[in-house]
Amino acid sequence: MVYMVLVLLHLLGASVWIGGHIVLVSVVMPTARRERDPRRIVEFERGFGRVGIVALIVQLATGLWLADRWLGGWPNILRQPTPASHLVLAKLGLLAATLVLAGHAYHRILPRLDRARMRSFALYAWATTILAVLLLIVGASIRLGGPL
Repeated sequence: MVYMVLVLLHLLGASVWIGGHIVLVSVVMPTARRERDPRRIVEFERGFGRVGIVALIVQLATGLWLADRWLGGWPNILRQPTPASHLVLAKLGLLAATLVLAGHAYHRILPRLDRARMRSFALYAWATTILAVLLLIVGASIRLGGPL
């Protein structure tokens, strides 16, 4: 029962994180760029930012717990390498890249966002979205033996 709740919370967090970024890059940013108005992006980020961070924290907490259960304990990740442990390490690497990109965009680019920086922010947003989808694919591969 606990395992099922962890998986559901992890998937819910992923849905919110990925969905929010897809809305950002496919709806909010094109409108903001067309209108040359960075305020649309800032307003979206103010609203989604709080929800997105909670979703990411839920994913991190549940993901670490699920990986511990899946691997039979964290020490086994290096002691007894398996395809699943390699995928968990890949997810941790993707997570680290996500935190660096999203954190830099949120703390450095977004507070100073103007027309000139909209393109730079768009690159960060697209990169974060792509990383989120890759995290989903790698995570599904751990459980389902998918494409990786």
